[in-house]
Amino acid sequence: MTEPSLTLPRRPGLTALDRIGHPSPVLDPDDASPHTFPDGGTWRTEIPSVEGPEALATVLKESARLDVPVHRISQGSGVWMLTDAEITEMVESCAERGIELCLFTGPRGTWDTGAATRTDSGGAGLRARGHDALAGCVEDALRATELGVTCLLVADEGVLWTLHRMRTAGALPATTTFKVSALIGPVNPASYGVFEQLGADSLNVPSDLSLDHFTEIRRVSRAPLDLYVEAPDDLGGYVRMYEAAELIRRGAPLYLKFGLSRSPGIYPYGAQLRETALATARERVRRGRLALDLLARHGADGGMSPLGSRDPGVLRRFPVPEGD
Repeated sequence: MTEPSLTLPRRPGLTALDRIGHPSPVLDPDDASPHTFPDGGTWRTEIPSVEGPEALATVLKESARLDVPVHRISQGSGVWMLTDAEITEMVESCAERGIELCLFTGPRGTWDTGAATRTDSGGAGLRARGHDALAGCVEDALRATELGVTCLLVADEGVLWTLHRMRTAGALPATTTFKVSALIGPVNPASYGVFEQLGADSLNVPSDLSLDHFTEIRRVSRAPLDLYVEAPDDLGGYVRMYEAAELIRRGAPLYLKFGLSRSPGIYPYGAQLRETALATARERVRRGRLALDLLARHGADGGMSPLGSRDPGVLRRFPVPEGD
């Protein structure tokens, strides 16, 4: 692990603004998160939307070329959109490099027979509709973990609680981690704490939360936070690279996710989207390099967790009912 800096990061443009007498807001040390990952790091990295072995190979090649450290790879189409052989290949490739592989459970709201998600209100969003959808997510979780996947992405509170109960009962490996999707991500400290207690090991929050919102969350929970430094267009297209150092200071422990705005959607992925998937995979890694370069220029690149780290630490949970 790189040791955290003993001084505050240099703030963008501060010296030049001071020189012309332009006032800058004073940082409040009480805003800083008191939490870290168990290894002492304050941040890790994630490359999202890696939809299969070929896209994964592209990410691994590009991350080596650009020297972008990767702690986690995540996929958005779902376990059910991959063959056993494809999942096994991805598991082995990530294991060789100490990278956590996270696959999405499904089915979910936009990919079933419900029409409400296609209305202006968005209906119930990505949640699992009915018993059969819940059971499908369970089936995905069992299949993925049997093939060696150690992290599962969920987009439904009931699915999360069910999978956590299975983990507690030994039906899923105890080392399995659960990541909450940005599509149902909590937007206030109370809901963040509820997701943690339902079994979440990291929580993707919407990228439009203010810096004060991150401080509020950190006053009630130490569960790792996932954040798109650049968000896809369907999540707002926000770009927060210049805030990366302050986001870490406020939100640690935090996964910096390198998404991509102004690019077409690729879910659910198939061969018809191959060139787009590979091109966007390469560019996500490049965006990661840009964000890391900014951190380095501001003296804020210390504090990264060691590569291979995936432990979220001891988190708070609701009691699991006896007999489960």
